[in-house]
Amino acid sequence: MRKFAEWILRMMRHVVQPFLKKPASPGVVSDKRTIGDDNYFMAVRMLLDEGKEVLFTPKGDSMLPFIKNGRDSVVLASLSRPLEVGDIILVKIGPKYIMHRIFALDGDRITLMGDGNIKGKEHCTLKDVIGIVTEIHKESGKVVKPGKGRFWRAIRPLRLFFLVFYKRVIL
Repeated sequence: MRKFAEWILRMMRHVVQPFLKKPASPGVVSDKRTIGDDNYFMAVRMLLDEGKEVLFTPKGDSMLPFIKNGRDSVVLASLSRPLEVGDIILVKIGPKYIMHRIFALDGDRITLMGDGNIKGKEHCTLKDVIGIVTEIHKESGKVVKPGKGRFWRAIRPLRLFFLVFYKRVIL
């Protein structure tokens, strides 16, 4: 099973999955194939259960400005310590996989909020957690240990202004 999981991840890194369906884009011819999130994260979960770490590139802007869509990569590890407010975790909520920062903890109930989000929050339990982010590999090659985002969480009412500026001027 481990070899299968490593194989799936290797295929994802090379963006060649000959055994999976092609993306459905009418009128576009492509030899690029995709793998479903369930298959990919099943392999990730298996490797984490074996004590391995997994490097992957998250999609989406919900963790801006700290993790950039398609540019930065993160290292996921299995939980080796109790979770804390401010940790960045990957969870499965329903059919979706979400990587956000812990906003609040209440026993095994977790409230998440992306750094790039102004208000939306997600709720899950400890059993929904797949892994914790231990490193962020920036586009420049720099490796950063994720902080707890204390300042960013404290200025939550002002995030909108910072994010608009960041997206229009810096990105």
